[in-house]
Amino acid sequence: MFANAETASNPLPLLHFTDGLITHLAVCAAAKFGIADILSDGPCDSAEIAAKLMLNERAVFRTLRYLSGHGVFQQTGPSVFANNELSFCLQAGVPGSVRSILTFRGSRRFLQPLIGLPDTLSNGDPSYICFEDLDADPEERRLFDDAMANISAILAPSVLSAYDFSQCRSLMDLGGGSGFLLASILKAHPSLHGVLVDRPAALDYARTRPFWEGLADRVRFEAGDFFEFVPNGCQACLMKNVLHDWDDARARQILQNCRRAILDDGLLVLVEYSLGAENTPSVGKMLDVMMMTSFAGKERTVDEHRELLASADFELTSVRPLPNDVMILEARPS
Repeated sequence: MFANAETASNPLPLLHFTDGLITHLAVCAAAKFGIADILSDGPCDSAEIAAKLMLNERAVFRTLRYLSGHGVFQQTGPSVFANNELSFCLQAGVPGSVRSILTFRGSRRFLQPLIGLPDTLSNGDPSYICFEDLDADPEERRLFDDAMANISAILAPSVLSAYDFSQCRSLMDLGGGSGFLLASILKAHPSLHGVLVDRPAALDYARTRPFWEGLADRVRFEAGDFFEFVPNGCQACLMKNVLHDWDDARARQILQNCRRAILDDGLLVLVEYSLGAENTPSVGKMLDVMMMTSFAGKERTVDEHRELLASADFELTSVRPLPNDVMILEARPS
């Protein structure tokens, strides 16, 4: 039972919640400008960092001082900073890199919908559709696809450990962006062939990615719109974080197109976030609010996934929980 009105309460935790906005923007700005990459050769004075990146020295110093106080970077002298275990992951191209994710999360496309959350609470509609004009800006398209590839790189080891893709004769990655997860699966299963399906702009960039090296004879790129049709010919279909972008009606449309394309002995493999228990924080609950404001989508419980799949003639056959509030759902034609 919470304290009554006559009992002294401590409001400071509520105020500390809003501190997170400053931390969010500071770490995203550090990622955008590549400060951790500058520090990859060792500690560096904030004035030198600013000069190399053509930034304001005092602003760089004050931001790094703040982040160091929160465990991102380490202050080793009056104005000298170094990478630590967390800031290492802000570099590009290193194991566990989240630079593209955080650069995206500091962008207008990510932040604008959240600023409109009060409007969404009033009318239930997203305040800004993130995908609406994505293909019109090639730079933002690449940033978004790189951010999704960062997430796939983090998830790929646990997905490969939890699910046996050797049972698949061929695998289609539907809405797979740059295709990092598909490439990882193909490398782990040398007899498997794959198809990456996404919009033309996404595939143009995907073809340039270095992780396809050595896979040219086992992967095909096919442009398509999963609301219109899903290419047939593959025994299994993979979708990572696709259905959560859409409301039930649109998600059902995607699944119905998948059902038309998948053979009766086929498989549907979904990688989605779980919501977790009541009164506990989870990545799924955070992303559910993000989906509500920017995509008109939502995160779903296992039962909601089961019901949605059944409405498109799929039967949910297994659920495999993964670390970090992720789950793999396997479904087969019913």
